[in-house]
Amino acid sequence: MSFLSPLFSTLGSLLTHLADAVEPLFGGSATAAAIVVLTCCVRLALLPLARSAARGERTRAELAPRLAELKRKHGKDPERLREEGAKLYAETGASPLSGCLPTLAQLPVFYVMYHLFSTGDGGDLLEHTLLGAPLGGRWTGALGHGGVFGAQGLVYLGLFALIAAVATWTYVRNRKAAAALPAPVAGDEQVPGMAAMAKVLPLLSFGTLVTAGVVPLAAGLYLATTTTWTAVERALLQPLRTPREAAAERGPKARPSAA
Repeated sequence: MSFLSPLFSTLGSLLTHLADAVEPLFGGSATAAAIVVLTCCVRLALLPLARSAARGERTRAELAPRLAELKRKHGKDPERLREEGAKLYAETGASPLSGCLPTLAQLPVFYVMYHLFSTGDGGDLLEHTLLGAPLGGRWTGALGHGGVFGAQGLVYLGLFALIAAVATWTYVRNRKAAAALPAPVAGDEQVPGMAAMAKVLPLLSFGTLVTAGVVPLAAGLYLATTTTWTAVERALLQPLRTPREAAAERGPKARPSAA
């Protein structure tokens, strides 16, 4: 772990300076506010990746009819189906995993945040609080100080409520987006593994809720902020389309499949 010490030290120093800057506004919760600001800065830096992922998802949606045709032609030959699918993605420059890049890019920052508030490396940061709840504490610890509805417990309930609300909104939105797809595309797995991934991705935010219940409050605050950012970002970069709008964008070639 020693080779990561400079990274821990840098992030800790950055949080301290940010907290000092916002302390006049947030008082004792300045470090918590600094975590939110830092998270937003990280997401802003990753905006080019998010835009690329959004373009990739639009491209994959446009490729859906062609992928469905490949499945009809080579459904009995999985190896040929994989080869033709990979060739199609290569021709268009799309990737079935491009949407995961913004999430993967955040993992190092989340790990450092988790480590800072889980060990002594965080120094004085461990003593900072959010509305009285220690940023280095966990939900189980809060339950021992007044229970679920105690002062600290209510902070966690608010955090969980925010994550749950974002997760529910994301799940419903993804269901609506899937409903806009034509039935043959929505029901078929054009590329092995894609259908499973499509089912799992909408549930990841609910997994975030579970994670927030076991990590330090500071890391949970990071998760709540980044999932909220993701929801807003997707709404702006990938607005929902009605089935009619989706069909219009696919063009005349898509119409025969609906007959």
